[in-house]
Amino acid sequence: MIDGHVHQQLGTLLAEVKNLREDFRRAEDRSDAARASTSRRMEELAGRVGTLESAVATARDDIREMRPVTEDVRKWKLMGLGALGVIGIGGASLGVTFADVVKRGLALMRMG
Repeated sequence: MIDGHVHQQLGTLLAEVKNLREDFRRAEDRSDAARASTSRRMEELAGRVGTLESAVATARDDIREMRPVTEDVRKWKLMGLGALGVIGIGGASLGVTFADVVKRGLALMRMG
């Protein structure tokens, strides 16, 4: 009986060891797959960062080229607003002068 019981326990122990080995193998396989996936994603991310750096450098160069043009446009706008102000004041003066001339002309016609 003791031999049978010992054999049964040894068989159970061997089965548990085999199960543990299989569990470890599966866990290792999952870890390998996860590391491979992580590595692939890191490579993709590095490629995307490189592309982004290139795009930012291009945009920076474009902005550097556009800055003088933008400053010129701002100057033109200010000059245009100044010219419109001068024209507006001149137009208002001319209108007031014309109205005064017409008013005096009508006053002279009434008197005469």
